[in-house]
Amino acid sequence: MNRLWGFVRGAFRLLALLLVLLASMTAYALNSRNRRDAVAKALWLQRVCQRILRVLAISLDSRGEPARGAVIVSNHLSYIDIVVLAAATPVVFVSKKEVRDWPLFGWFAEKAGTRFIDRNNRGDVRRIAEEIGPVINADLTVVLFLEGTTTDGGTVLPFRSSLLEPAIVQEWKIVPAALGYTVPFGRSAGREVCWWGDMTLMPHLLNFATLPCICAAVNWGRAVTPIKNRKLLAQELHLEVVTLKLELSSMRNGSAK
Repeated sequence: MNRLWGFVRGAFRLLALLLVLLASMTAYALNSRNRRDAVAKALWLQRVCQRILRVLAISLDSRGEPARGAVIVSNHLSYIDIVVLAAATPVVFVSKKEVRDWPLFGWFAEKAGTRFIDRNNRGDVRRIAEEIGPVINADLTVVLFLEGTTTDGGTVLPFRSSLLEPAIVQEWKIVPAALGYTVPFGRSAGREVCWWGDMTLMPHLLNFATLPCICAAVNWGRAVTPIKNRKLLAQELHLEVVTLKLELSSMRNGSAK
């Protein structure tokens, strides 16, 4: 019976998600204010993602405040990270170019102003730097996932440093952040929320929708001014994110007692 109820719950949530996405696409197309500039697009995305959190029964625990006009550097666990961060604050993402080709989600990423980078082309970092400069000057925040891939949350992979070069040159503030998820007893955040390894998107999403509820937590660090050596900067930011992640874990364990 529980399995059947989970299937029904997941089906209704996915239907609600589809309706939210279709309504948001219509609003984007019909209301030119939603696509006027980078700020309007980020605010449109924030509204969409806040609705997505509601229909998927995801509560958001945002600890601290992200700086505006800065670069966010976070660990990366799942596609849902994008929804969580965009719901918390108006942001623009830098993502691998392959995301542009994802069905439906790629359309949203492009229309929301995501900057797509070719990771196999080192020269592409210069183009990204030129594109995100005006975004930060507009008091928006740019999100970088420097691990380069998602994980099961057991560790934070070493950070790639190349995308930090523009922040160093322009002296943009950088905000470290840690993401974490908790699910009801008997379910697994590492397997059912985190999306990593060779997991296939649609089967994972179908199971994800059956979770009774999810708590997404973001632990924001203090904004830092970047040092000149990008490799050392990547190591320092990695340590900050690991520390913030450990704080999240201790807070969750303390709440459970």
